[in-house]
Amino acid sequence: MKILVVLTSHDRLGDTGEKTGFWLEELAAPYWRFRDAGVELALASPKGGQPPLDPRSDQAESQTEDTRRFQADAAAMAALADTRRLAEVSMEDFDALFYPGGHGPLWDLAEDPHSIALIERAAAAGKPVAAVCHGPAALRRARRPDGAPLVQGKHVTGFSDSEEAAVGLTQVVPFSVEAMLKQNGARYSKAEQDFQPYAVSDGWLVTGQNPASSAAAADALLELLR
Repeated sequence: MKILVVLTSHDRLGDTGEKTGFWLEELAAPYWRFRDAGVELALASPKGGQPPLDPRSDQAESQTEDTRRFQADAAAMAALADTRRLAEVSMEDFDALFYPGGHGPLWDLAEDPHSIALIERAAAAGKPVAAVCHGPAALRRARRPDGAPLVQGKHVTGFSDSEEAAVGLTQVVPFSVEAMLKQNGARYSKAEQDFQPYAVSDGWLVTGQNPASSAAAADALLELLR
């Protein structure tokens, strides 16, 4: 069993002058869920090589047992430093896709043609696709063969508007994950309280709401693969 983990290559938080990228917990928690289950992993990003880490996800208050384990593991850090270019990977080589968030995907993965093609091919083949927090941004342009949005009619979640407001980035992000999913005809839902674990499965698609939902989304993906 082999999963492709797709990370952002975008490191600029709009026009703020601040850095962004992928959120560490959203990679680390699924990484260990998958590896501990015996799954083979490959990491990829639009530009390849070392993807940018959102510095806020590396602060003490954002650290978890999974993030500390990841950063202490030489093999995990080596894999992260040498991600494959998305243009060079084929969905035929993988059983599923997993998209960690961080704000970076809002800018690059939402529009990346290679990522979109991977998602569309996975869906057509009935292979699971999972995305957490801002990772569902990668679903924005994905379409069915008839041209309808791939998420149309699907039960989904993702970083909520209230959570975006809570972190003070509503006016910075290029679009709202929650609004985008709704505009594409998805059936969006979220946890009763912000920043609590919440994951949704619907057929081949798994989505998680926020960083705290990373492990739950990974477990749901494993369940589909089983």
